[in-house]
Amino acid sequence: MVSIPADEIAHDFSPFFRVYKDGRVERFHYSIYVSPSDNPNTGVRSKDVNNNSARLYLPKITENNQKFPLLIYIHGGGFSIESAFSTGHDKYLHSIVAKANVVVISIDYRLAPEHPLPACYDDSWAVITWAALHVEMCDHLILTEEEFIKEAWLKDHVDFSHVFLAGDSAGANIVHDMVVRASASEKPLGDGFRIVGTALIHPFFGNDEPDEYCLFIFPECQGLDDPRLNPAAHPRLLSNLVCLRIKVFTAEKDFLRDRSLTYYYALKKSGWKGEVEIMETQGEDHVFHLLEPTCEKAGILMKRLVDFFNEKI
Repeated sequence: MVSIPADEIAHDFSPFFRVYKDGRVERFHYSIYVSPSDNPNTGVRSKDVNNNSARLYLPKITENNQKFPLLIYIHGGGFSIESAFSTGHDKYLHSIVAKANVVVISIDYRLAPEHPLPACYDDSWAVITWAALHVEMCDHLILTEEEFIKEAWLKDHVDFSHVFLAGDSAGANIVHDMVVRASASEKPLGDGFRIVGTALIHPFFGNDEPDEYCLFIFPECQGLDDPRLNPAAHPRLLSNLVCLRIKVFTAEKDFLRDRSLTYYYALKKSGWKGEVEIMETQGEDHVFHLLEPTCEKAGILMKRLVDFFNEKI
């Protein structure tokens, strides 16, 4: 039997990961895990829920049975790195909760290449349907008491008629697919779960050019125009999106900038009845707001997000 050298590379997808011929995966970025916490300064509390598939954030409670909008957030990282429990995403979402007064569910999903796409989409949808179980009158999703125990923070403090979805990079890609799934004619999340807005921050979309990386992590994709990777190629799906408003964020130096613009213009031309806006940050690169969250332009982006989540719809 011929042995395979441990250092022989089969696939190199820098800056995400490298796969060796013996099957070993080497990542170039490892997330630093941070535990959930209660912050005495802001009053924001967090805990991990649904078998550690998500982190739940609760803003400061000032009155009994206080209800807040719900923000479902999906992290980026090329579908292969990062985590909902990483230091950067945890800190960023803590700030959003404190500033916007929203309850946040931050979804964690299995990563490629060990778990090829569509695992990340399916994992994210599972968390969203779990959240929808907390809506009153959700007979279409009823489980037995042994199968489902309601999470008190969601049950007592969420206004499910005011739900937002948001994500950065690959997370924004997943968010779009979640809205497509929620827009299916059978109303899979029920009438009480109302998605009013979606924020796509520097979305990782494909286009009509071959992409070796995407084909490797998504071997079951339907080609260059797969609706999960290249939504701009599917105007019918865009026209049927159930949310009322979509805000696309891009950056002047973002290598995915053109794809964000393509999505924006495709949505405008699709016949969708909602309102779409785009914000471009000059002089900045992909997900700069996470890499330098204290810089002035990151503060401006944060304010636009907070304003978006706070607008009455």
